[in-house]
Amino acid sequence: MNETPSAQRLHIGFFGKRNAGKSSIVNAVTGQDLAVVSDVPGTTTDPVLKAMELLPLGPVVIIDTPGFDDEGSLGEQRIRKTKQILNKADIALLVVDSTIGKTQTDEELLDIFRAKNIPYLIVFNKSDLLPDLPNPHPEAIYVSATRNLQITELKERLAALPLPNENTHPLVADLLAPGDLVVLVIPLDEAAPKGRLILPQHQTIRDILEAQATALVVRETELRQTMERFAVTLSATDGLKPKLVITDSQIFGRVAKEIPDDIFLTSFSILFARFKGSLNAAVEGAKMLDRLADGDTVLIAEGCTHHRQCDDIGTVKLPRWISDYTGKQIRFEFTAGREFPDDLSPYRLVVHCGGCMLNDREMQYRVHCALDQGVPMTNYGILIAHINGILPRCVAVF
Repeated sequence: MNETPSAQRLHIGFFGKRNAGKSSIVNAVTGQDLAVVSDVPGTTTDPVLKAMELLPLGPVVIIDTPGFDDEGSLGEQRIRKTKQILNKADIALLVVDSTIGKTQTDEELLDIFRAKNIPYLIVFNKSDLLPDLPNPHPEAIYVSATRNLQITELKERLAALPLPNENTHPLVADLLAPGDLVVLVIPLDEAAPKGRLILPQHQTIRDILEAQATALVVRETELRQTMERFAVTLSATDGLKPKLVITDSQIFGRVAKEIPDDIFLTSFSILFARFKGSLNAAVEGAKMLDRLADGDTVLIAEGCTHHRQCDDIGTVKLPRWISDYTGKQIRFEFTAGREFPDDLSPYRLVVHCGGCMLNDREMQYRVHCALDQGVPMTNYGILIAHINGILPRCVAVF
């Protein structure tokens, strides 16, 4: 459970006004001092995320958020960050000070939960200060974080909430039969992490094994030699032929030349576009590349933050490839992590990473933002395949 990637964990957000006791409830529910608790309003100034196992729910990400009634210019920024968390929350807990009751701010949050179809529970904190507890309500529970009253019942109510349909679609296993061979081409350049594989590669290998298939991992420098060995084996005997080759998108052009046309070819990034439910929109979005004009702005968005290398794919390679392909003077803007613009109107095209670090709800939010605003959105791997003229081949396996 502790090794479950964050993107595959249930995200539980704690929302409410300042000093309603959100951080106290977080600590009571988790049984840990995850959040700083103080009587001073506005103690939580940034969202606090913690991956953990929470029984009876299993692997989750707990998110403590700043007060939704914060004030001033800094308060506005904190509220904006809280709204960003609402785009990734699978479950929302509205924490209300029971000695005050629901306020206009609380009602505003409830309206957002309903509009975004987020299952929620209203948690009336500080119930030990009430002379009498109101009658039970299906959407609410009365608790006391300081006295640990009704906290176990709160967790049970959380586990009983009806969740939206989870993504149970395999990453690649449904494309394979037991005994199939899959070749994975993984470059070990200066951008590769030392001593480990990145998450998409790790998850793909695991999914291949779940399908009772065989994963063969090679670098691009050994790919030709590997494929030549398969050719010799097949000519001599009824040998094992690869069903599928999955490559890092950055070396699509080189790999495509080494793989016979009768072997399926795709990339990790394209697999994740399908896994996150954005494949068709991303394929359509790539067509905008041929309609870009001088002065157009392209947004390149990544779902995670990492140290930028000298030839970083998002900020260096993609802008260079797009400019070379179009021959146009294109402007580029960049976002990373939780930062994603609500207003996409300044952009002619959004190019997004595979989203392996984003949960399904947040990735779908970004896709629908683009669709609703009529801004084409594509994916790193799909864009690179389009630039190399091999996109139809790279989605044929689906």
